[in-house]
Amino acid sequence: MRAAEEAADVSLAVLMERAGAALADAVWRYGGGARALILCGPGNNGGDGYVAARMLKARGVDVSVAATGEPRTKLAQDARKGWTGRVARLWEAQSAPVLVDALFGTGLRARLEGDWVSSYWELYEHARFRIAADLPSGIEADTGCHFGAAHADLTIALGALKPAHLLEPVGNFCGHVELAHLGIPAWSDTHTLDRPALRAPGPEDHKYTRGYVAVVGGQMAGAAMLAAKAAMRLAGYVAISGARRVGPDALVHKRWEDVAADKRVGALLIGPGLGRDEAVSCKLDAALALDVPLVLDADALVSLDLETLKGKTAILTPHAGEFATLFGDLPGSPIDRAREAATRSGAIVILKGANTVVAEPGGRVRVARTAPSWLASAGTGDVLAGLAAAALSMQRGAAADPFEAACTAVWLHGEAARRAGPALIADDLPDHIPDAISACL
Repeated sequence: MRAAEEAADVSLAVLMERAGAALADAVWRYGGGARALILCGPGNNGGDGYVAARMLKARGVDVSVAATGEPRTKLAQDARKGWTGRVARLWEAQSAPVLVDALFGTGLRARLEGDWVSSYWELYEHARFRIAADLPSGIEADTGCHFGAAHADLTIALGALKPAHLLEPVGNFCGHVELAHLGIPAWSDTHTLDRPALRAPGPEDHKYTRGYVAVVGGQMAGAAMLAAKAAMRLAGYVAISGARRVGPDALVHKRWEDVAADKRVGALLIGPGLGRDEAVSCKLDAALALDVPLVLDADALVSLDLETLKGKTAILTPHAGEFATLFGDLPGSPIDRAREAATRSGAIVILKGANTVVAEPGGRVRVARTAPSWLASAGTGDVLAGLAAAALSMQRGAAADPFEAACTAVWLHGEAARRAGPALIADDLPDHIPDAISACL
């Protein structure tokens, strides 16, 4: 947004008017005509607050303003002059049913400090509805670091979403997030993960053109079976090797030698339930030697040498622990870490968590909105790996994009969980994948 503002063909004063109008509109729509208090900080976020106060007063809203001190930027000073009402010291302010936090927004990079902080918390607690301008004060916009913010009920994101609007646990402090467009383009290679557009099979399709997935089984057959069942909901043909002969009748059981020799395989998944003994390393080496796109999950990640991925099409699906084993303690937010991991490995990285992040070596990143918390259950990651392998196997020719395949898998996984509802177990997820797919056709 800073770059977008610098490149904009309108003045910053005009952008502040637009931002203040967005805040005023939120108070008008959500406040129900109740008295409002706007807290203004010393920078341009405070300037947005002064503009909002002026506009609300013109609409007939009973609005008051309190500030931590005098405005320090020229824009904020001009906005302050436009407000003809009184500005109370924050610690002298009277609470109101609607509170607008326009103290620091995206500009804060240190803990909230000052004689006014205790009053700020008290005003927050007495309000019935709390609106944050861009971000609740006390959250760092790019990394999601928490510096003592209070929970907002509504956050008006100005111009574009910031990482902190999505990254947990601070995303939870934003409450409901609404994007206010300011009329200027904001370019980024980081985007929210949107619903994919899937193509229904046509009359020319058959089971192999719809995707052929091979799943390598191991010591814990249930994990590989969960992955295979998920892949079967999306791909046309799924084979499993090294697992006991159970599962749906449509699941094909094959010897590893036959899988390795089959040139029709579109993606090979190895890792779920694989185990960690010497035989596992042999299986992994054999899989890496094949000229086939790979999805590497769970135990395969623990044993993986990143150098072996060079020149290969691969999707890695680590959770935080596996990620640390593979890449060490990388700095920054999950977005930063996933992007760096993709660059180092040359692979697509799906960093699983409350906000799953998908990154590719070229720098593109997609951030999934907070997934249902009941996905924190054993085996759900195996289902995601199966979906990733299926989506990867469906891609053919010059238009193939493993990054988009990974994004498709993450979206379908989250949507299936939402449809499954609370108290799900991983076994429930494959049954809800068809409805998630139907929503994308």
